[in-house]
Amino acid sequence: MSKKIVILGGGISGYGSAILAKKEGFEVFLSDMGAIDPKYKARLDEWGVPYEEGGHTEERILQADEVIKSPGIPDKAPIVKALAKKGVPVISEIEFAGRYTAAKTICITGSNGKTTTTTLAYQILRDAGFNVGLGGNIGESFAYQVATESFDWYVLELSSFQLDGMRDFRADVAVLMNITPDHLDRYNHSMELYAASKMGITRNQGLDDSFIFCADDPVTQKMLTESEPRLHRRLPFTVKSRPVQGARLEDGVIRAKVGGKTLKIDTAKMHIRGIHNIYNAMAAGLAAMAAGVKPESISRTVESFEGVEHRLQRVGEIDGVEYVNDSKATNVDAVWYALESVTKPVVWIAGGTDKGNDYEPLYEFVPKIKALVCMGVNNEKLVKAFRGRVDEVHSTATLDDAMARARKLARPGDVVLLSPACASFDLFDNYEHRGRMFAQWVDKNKS
Repeated sequence: MSKKIVILGGGISGYGSAILAKKEGFEVFLSDMGAIDPKYKARLDEWGVPYEEGGHTEERILQADEVIKSPGIPDKAPIVKALAKKGVPVISEIEFAGRYTAAKTICITGSNGKTTTTTLAYQILRDAGFNVGLGGNIGESFAYQVATESFDWYVLELSSFQLDGMRDFRADVAVLMNITPDHLDRYNHSMELYAASKMGITRNQGLDDSFIFCADDPVTQKMLTESEPRLHRRLPFTVKSRPVQGARLEDGVIRAKVGGKTLKIDTAKMHIRGIHNIYNAMAAGLAAMAAGVKPESISRTVESFEGVEHRLQRVGEIDGVEYVNDSKATNVDAVWYALESVTKPVVWIAGGTDKGNDYEPLYEFVPKIKALVCMGVNNEKLVKAFRGRVDEVHSTATLDDAMARARKLARPGDVVLLSPACASFDLFDNYEHRGRMFAQWVDKNKS
């Protein structure tokens, strides 16, 4: 009798896992509490995968030998608790897909910077002629690619939720960008639990593997000091010191060394700006060097890279006012980097589903902020944090109202910055949906 695999969640992670399980000969069933996107249902139908939507049939799910859970489903969900009580193993898509590929992996996590770094690392490998796939939290499902493609390398963006569901998976190259407060609502509001989850990126690494990390991040350094020594090769990146192996910033030039190879990148030639993008370039460059890409090829790609959608993306100008989509900034630290990089007076649009944010680190940028427009179902915490500090603080409940208010407040030479510091789920499907709606509004209202 074939092993029974149940997939919880019918999004991009879920349908990919279901198809891979089907290909590998398992008895597969997919269950989603909500509605499944028609395009995913079409693929499930094509592969003959049975599924349900709009609720869970607990009796059928509890018969599983193993469950693959979408990263968006918390451990406190009743069905997950029921599985734990019965002792049914619950894993992530990454853990499952990793069992069925011999490809090597570059795995990137962190509170901020991981999408840009993942995209850049993938671009470097692709430009260098590598047979490489892009997956995890970005691009196509990792499991679906394992089922339908044959790549030699994967570059994977991994969230803490995906790391939590990994047991035996091993990253050939692990990259930890930073650890700052984020998703604390999923970790009992414990920074220690969240940090431990991020450190899971190094799980199972051995002598032939590389761990790339930010030596300037105090939480990462604390975790490394307190954790048991690992057998992997450690490659730090920093703008504050000069490691023998790893990457540093010196006189505006990124200098990196891995083994006997050296890399130089002139930051003045980079299209992506800001100190956060210097960190991103260092991390991606080191990961590519660890994978065997030639330094000169890395430099060419990094210098020509244009950035990613929804991260400090200029989407247009209206009446002399620049509009910037930074919808991917879903926590305070990401907004800090956005405000740090902006040189014009800012009309700042923020708000959404608060994740236990402490807004105090942003107070240093108050002189740049001429107005704050809060956009969300409940703006009370954000309004309270900045009223009396920012001259004008306005509360709105829809994107149209927020955009109209921001346009009224902005003057030629200003920038309207969507950098929410919060999750998007009160008004939007996800941060991409929020960013697209922002860009569409700007496009529609261009003069």
